[in-house]
Amino acid sequence: MTLQENLFGGPPATQLPDRPEPQAAMASGTEPAKVVTQWPDFSEGWAALAELALTENNPVAAYAYARTGYHRGLDQLRRAGWKGHGPIPWSHRPNQGFLRALAALARAAEAIGETEEHARCAQFLADSDPEAPAQLGLA
Repeated sequence: MTLQENLFGGPPATQLPDRPEPQAAMASGTEPAKVVTQWPDFSEGWAALAELALTENNPVAAYAYARTGYHRGLDQLRRAGWKGHGPIPWSHRPNQGFLRALAALARAAEAIGETEEHARCAQFLADSDPEAPAQLGLA
């Protein structure tokens, strides 16, 4: 069974639309700050900035970047028909930026002592796709 199958009558999986230009910019190694300057609603760019800040031991910046990517992703999920719950599959490439931002937000929240937010974000990630925490190092 895949996440797209729905045997229990719950909401269908939400799949964000492809974003060929910013995805290509990220894939080619363009600095994430340049990507989000050109496409400020692109969660993957914000997630990359947050992940970089975490590796540089700057959890406050990581938190801000991750929260921006998370909120921009929520806006896009709602436009794609998401009603606040239901699967957001990791296997669908355009969803990965949002899920990465959510995972980075969980890590950054933990690093600054926001334990409740860390737990909430980690649970949201697992609820979105049970495979995502392992893919993103939160399992």
